[in-house]
Amino acid sequence: MKIFSRFWHLPAAFLPFLLALTVVAQASGTLSALTFRMAGDELRTRIVVMFDREPELSTLLLQHPHRLVIDLPKASFGFDKKSLEPRGLVTHVRYGLIGEDRSRMILALRGPFKVEGLRVLKNENAPGYRMVADMVATSDREFAEAIKAQNASTGSTQAASKGDRLGKNEDPVPPHVFTVMIDPGHGGIDAGAESRSGIKEKDVTLAFARDLRDVLSRNTGMRVLMTRDDDTFLRLGERVRIARQHEADLFISIHADTINLHNVRGATVYTISDKASDSVARAMAERENKSDAIAGVVQEEPPEVTDILLDLTRRETHAFSLNFASKVVHALQGEVNLINNPHRSAGFQVLRAPDVPSVLVEMGYLSNREDEKLITDPAWRARLAGRLAEAIKSFAVLKTGHVATKG
Repeated sequence: MKIFSRFWHLPAAFLPFLLALTVVAQASGTLSALTFRMAGDELRTRIVVMFDREPELSTLLLQHPHRLVIDLPKASFGFDKKSLEPRGLVTHVRYGLIGEDRSRMILALRGPFKVEGLRVLKNENAPGYRMVADMVATSDREFAEAIKAQNASTGSTQAASKGDRLGKNEDPVPPHVFTVMIDPGHGGIDAGAESRSGIKEKDVTLAFARDLRDVLSRNTGMRVLMTRDDDTFLRLGERVRIARQHEADLFISIHADTINLHNVRGATVYTISDKASDSVARAMAERENKSDAIAGVVQEEPPEVTDILLDLTRRETHAFSLNFASKVVHALQGEVNLINNPHRSAGFQVLRAPDVPSVLVEMGYLSNREDEKLITDPAWRARLAGRLAEAIKSFAVLKTGHVATKG
């Protein structure tokens, strides 16, 4: 994993202050936690803490809510409050003394996570040491397994903190079934596209997502979830994180965009690609990727990861995404009006889960009057949901080898 160099190289003006703190801390015998930094997004977040000397650390996973506990010797904390503001996976940071000779940091996270790495490194160009912790969003199942392994090694009666007994920190996880995550595009402050008559994209995507959920829910052996079921704003990364939390076998993002060419109409299915298949796909991806900015959210580049196993996973996932996209086109042909070249690709942020096959389905264009009539027609939406459900069931057979039956 590449390390963010800006975390390691401290400004020259800060060095005298750091040296002064180090001298004071060493004189008192107390460890000093000097600075706290976070970077990343809802899928991958890095935390860096600077210390005046090498700390002895131990960690603990807790849930309800999901937390990472970092225990260390008695320490004084000099963190800037602004650096503790929620970012990426982390929603809240607490720290302080928990005894005469022990201190603790508690990081609350948005959902289940995995500590991919936690290292203590000596600073190259400044005195002291730094702790680097990399956390990755994971599934409920994987987090439960980590809790179980932790409890087995530490003892089920050991108390992590008042009211947190490890033996009561496990939740049973039901057997996995083929899971579809339906993602109604936009929501809340982000209304998405709007037709000339005032129809908002966030409303029609939610209506269709509910239609599709209801059709799929009739099948046994299939679990159907939605990233949102009301008029709520979700960050793009949060939508992907939710899919990974529930071990989704398929992620379908629903949209109904507008375009300057009012004669362009028809359904489209998109898969992710570094290079857009055409100018329309590129323009749409650019618009959709601005959803966070519309809500005033500042995008941050996640830590870059170089991992051959992750790369292989991404390739396999992409192959499944392409397979499902072809099934969607086949299911819709002759039943629903399709755009020319109905399978397209571009760099959609919401499709970037490395281990969840993902597509974006454009029902049609709200900028086209005929498409607008269809998109707002419950009967047409029901027909589209039925055809899409057939493609999903066919894909489920491919992935699981089992046929979903109607309940």
